[in-house]
Amino acid sequence: MPRYAQLVMGPAGSGKSTYCSTMVQHAESINRSIQVVNLDPAAEHFSYPVMADIRELIEVDDVMEDDSLRFGPNGGLVFCMEYFANNFDWLEESLGHVEDDYILFDCPGQIELYTHLPVMKQLVEQLQQWEFRVCGVFLVDSQFMVESFKFISGVMAALSAMVSLEIPQVNIMTKMDLLNNTAKKEIEKYLDPDMYSMMEDKALTLRSKKFKKLTKAICGLIDDYSMVRFLPFDRTDEEGINIVLQHIDFSIQYGEDLEFKEPKESEEDPLTNANYDEFFQDKVEG
Repeated sequence: MPRYAQLVMGPAGSGKSTYCSTMVQHAESINRSIQVVNLDPAAEHFSYPVMADIRELIEVDDVMEDDSLRFGPNGGLVFCMEYFANNFDWLEESLGHVEDDYILFDCPGQIELYTHLPVMKQLVEQLQQWEFRVCGVFLVDSQFMVESFKFISGVMAALSAMVSLEIPQVNIMTKMDLLNNTAKKEIEKYLDPDMYSMMEDKALTLRSKKFKKLTKAICGLIDDYSMVRFLPFDRTDEEGINIVLQHIDFSIQYGEDLEFKEPKESEEDPLTNANYDEFFQDKVEG
C-alpha cells in the first residue's frame, strides 16, 4: 500500500504552520487521519501535535552557538538541513512503517532550499523510496499578491520549486480570510491569471525597454504553458478547505483503491473562471 505526503513549502510568513494546523483540524472533522512532521529547525512553537520534530535531531540555536561553526541564522538553517539530509535514518525511524499514512511535512521558508540546494530534492527522492506519493504544496500570502509584479515574483518562486523538485504541485494563496471584500474581488484575477492582459495593464510603469521585454517573455512562458494556477485558502471556510484537499488528493491519487473520483465543485472543471467567480461572489456577499 502506498503512503502519502504533502511537502508544505513557501516563503517565511506565508502561513505554512497555520495551513498544517487547519488541515489537521479539518481532517478530524471528516474522520480522516493526517499527521504532521516539523522540518523547520528554527521553529519556536506550533498549534498542532507532531509525529516527528527535526529539533529533536538538530536546532538552529545550537548551531549558531557553536564557536567552531559561527553561522548566522540563514547559514545555520542550511547547515541543519544538510545535516538532516545525512541522517534520513532518523526520519525513517520516526515515521515508522504504517501503511496508508498521510503526512504533512512543514518545511522551512528559506527559498534557497527549493532553488539551488539539493536538500529538498534528496528528501523527495528518499520519501519516494519509502513508497510515499509526494505532492508539493506551495503557499503564497494573498496580501502580498495583490499587485501584478509582486504576483509575477510569487509565480516565479512557485515555478522554481516545481522545476527543482519534479513532483506534482498545488499552489495556494493563503490568508484569504484577512482580505476585505474589495481585495477579494481584485485578487480573483490572479487565481487563474491571463498574463498577457496583466502586462498590458502595467506596461506603462515599465520604463526600461530591456526589462519590459524580459517581463513580457516571462509572462508569455507562464501563460502559454499554463504552468501556474492558484487555489484560494480561507481557514474559516470548511468548503474551501475541502476543495483544496481534494485537489491535492487527486494529484497523488489518494484512496484510488477506494474507487477514487476526480474532485469537482460542479460539473465544470474546478479551475474554470466561472467557478472561481461563483466562489468569490458567495464570499463577498457573505
